[in-house]
Amino acid sequence: MTRIAAVHGALAPYRFAQAEITDMVARACLPEGADRQVLDRLHRNAGVRARHMTLPLERYETLHGFGVANDLFITTATDLGARVIRDALRTAGLTAADVDLLVFTSVTGVAVPSVDARVAGRLGLRPDVRRVPLFGLGCAGGAAGLARVHDFLLGRPGQVAVLLSVELCSLTFQRGDASTANLVATGLFGDGATAVVACGTERAGACTGPTVVDARSLLYPDAGGVLGWDIGDSGFKVVLDPGIPQVLRHHLADEVRAFLDGHGLKPQDVTAWVCHPGGPRILDAVAEALDLHTEELAFSWRHLAEVGNLSSSSVLHVLRDTLAERPPPPGTPGLLLAVGPGLACELVLLSW
Repeated sequence: MTRIAAVHGALAPYRFAQAEITDMVARACLPEGADRQVLDRLHRNAGVRARHMTLPLERYETLHGFGVANDLFITTATDLGARVIRDALRTAGLTAADVDLLVFTSVTGVAVPSVDARVAGRLGLRPDVRRVPLFGLGCAGGAAGLARVHDFLLGRPGQVAVLLSVELCSLTFQRGDASTANLVATGLFGDGATAVVACGTERAGACTGPTVVDARSLLYPDAGGVLGWDIGDSGFKVVLDPGIPQVLRHHLADEVRAFLDGHGLKPQDVTAWVCHPGGPRILDAVAEALDLHTEELAFSWRHLAEVGNLSSSSVLHVLRDTLAERPPPPGTPGLLLAVGPGLACELVLLSW
């Protein structure tokens, strides 16, 4: 089995209260003199108190053009990514030379050479390190990346893999766009990164983190247009359909039960729910579908309030907090889950 040796997260350097961001969005997105009641309500209901962003707030009002924003993404993602990997390897008691696989996931910028290649050079990873850059998985990327790391280590139990997620969501904000989807996104998403170090069975050694038991990927039928990007001259324009929670209510419970049943488990056996904090309506839908109490998603709700939705990085931040603050009893199961474009759901079964 795959053993998680360390999880480290970091946030972008500038932190702002939600009300400050709302004022900036009103100036940048609404027509002059427009009524901002809808904007205020959407941001107020996002469940977010503050967020971290890549740039000083005033820069976003003049950040025009996809090329400029994407150049900032490449520079910042490389810096932040190198930092979290270095910290995670140190915690795991490993060095850059120990890394056999580097998986990178992001949906908020593009780079060729990819960010993982740039980070590998900066950290001094071996020239023969395997790299797997993932794009397009959105908020599900952290869970899917962990699952792909597990797939790799099952066949190479003596090796070490690193999963890196960097999401700089603020660089995708669309100025001059007063659509409901854009206003919701500008009230929900923040910037951050996470690195997970995982070891195969033969390298697990003294690692005390949970093991990855199994993973499952799910694509929901006829839901491909409810979440994603429309990519144009101005960059990434969010597609965010209000029907996403209903899709989860319809599908999630049966899928989770079937996955757990394959391992002789039921939802009530799970001692840790590591859920992507996609937003209040997403968390409510997950809780309703799986009959979970508010406390069982406490880390997800707290993460949403303190830093917003970090896309693929968020579920890994919730995993970090679970490990650090309230690890379940040894030998008990946990379930990590996240939803992304497709519409897709990624499930990862853990054992503590």
